[in-house]
Amino acid sequence: MAGIALTARVTISDRVVHQRVDEEVVLLNLDTGVYHGLGPTGARLWELLLEDESLQRVFERMLTEYDVGAGQLQDDILRLVQELETHNLVTVAAQST
Repeated sequence: MAGIALTARVTISDRVVHQRVDEEVVLLNLDTGVYHGLGPTGARLWELLLEDESLQRVFERMLTEYDVGAGQLQDDILRLVQELETHNLVTVAAQST
């Protein structure tokens, strides 16, 4: 996936509020007033991003929790993070070395 790599750091916007509803998470962008819903796997990604901004560590943790190939998981994570960034729910920054 072009543009975002697992080496990135992902920061959740302070203009986003979230609420867990059963196994899902509902996000509200306070600037736009638009709600976004995350299913169970997306909700887990969101929870892990709240704990750790390192996308690599989030990926590694999810890889141990889900029965999925590493390539598929990486593609899914990067796709979702790109979507979250597009909706101004997160900021993605390249990891400095």
